[in-house]
Amino acid sequence: MVGPGRLVVCGVGLIGGSVAAAVRDHLPGGVIGVDADHAAIAAAETLGLIDGSGWPEDLSPADLVLIAVPTLAVAGVIEQLWDAEAGILAGGAVVTDAASVKRPVIDAAMAVCGRIPANLVPGHPIAGSERSGVRAARGDLFRDHRVILTPTAEAAPAAVDRVRALWEQAGAEVCTMDVAEHDRVLAMTSHLPHLLAFALVDTLGRAPEHEAVFRFAAGGFRDFTRIASSDPVMWSDIFTANAVAVGASLDRIEAELAELRGLLEARDRDGLRELFARAKALRDAHVAGIGVPSHD
Repeated sequence: MVGPGRLVVCGVGLIGGSVAAAVRDHLPGGVIGVDADHAAIAAAETLGLIDGSGWPEDLSPADLVLIAVPTLAVAGVIEQLWDAEAGILAGGAVVTDAASVKRPVIDAAMAVCGRIPANLVPGHPIAGSERSGVRAARGDLFRDHRVILTPTAEAAPAAVDRVRALWEQAGAEVCTMDVAEHDRVLAMTSHLPHLLAFALVDTLGRAPEHEAVFRFAAGGFRDFTRIASSDPVMWSDIFTANAVAVGASLDRIEAELAELRGLLEARDRDGLRELFARAKALRDAHVAGIGVPSHD
């Protein structure tokens, strides 16, 4: 079970609000919202997502804290929660997060606490929307999506179980990964696609014929660039925090684009068809939920 206590959501936006919407009715102690944006707290209260606001002074091991702020802001929250005598982390409340890059979370804990607290279980929901803010929150946002937990060796098994139960209650499939592997894989599957979408829209917006470009853009353009409507603050944090892994992914795509350019310049129809067929087979297998073949 999630636990007998309260869920404190620090960062009442799309992710935090959606977790609250998904689990509030299953928590005996209810949901408390914490956010520097008073309008977000007011909206969460109006929407019936939270039962109160502000850091409770009596958090205990029965309670659970979800840090759902932008990636580079997580360190500040950990510092706020840490006090060797009376802080929330030291006091035993299970603490998790929803940041898209995990290495900064681990580094922040080491820098602030001098160790990885046993009650800290980093996590990352692989779900979201190009919309942001608490008014975009949905109770079904995580249903049939994956959540990756990246607990360290220091994490208490009971704390990991509590965080797993939280996300399963929200309808997610929970798996675990090593921190470094998480950041490498997500750089390719999530961060790089967003970077390419932002870059394409910005490139076309700078074109001399940009008005005609956007006037006649069809469904393919809309589908490919949907994620370019995502929150610029959140994504600039993500790219900054995971710059090395995203850079490695860019190296791969630049090599692929160079190959494509060569095929185009050579008018190599067979080569283009082979590359496209390979990509189509991989995409179709992924969408069908079957194993995808590797290729060199």
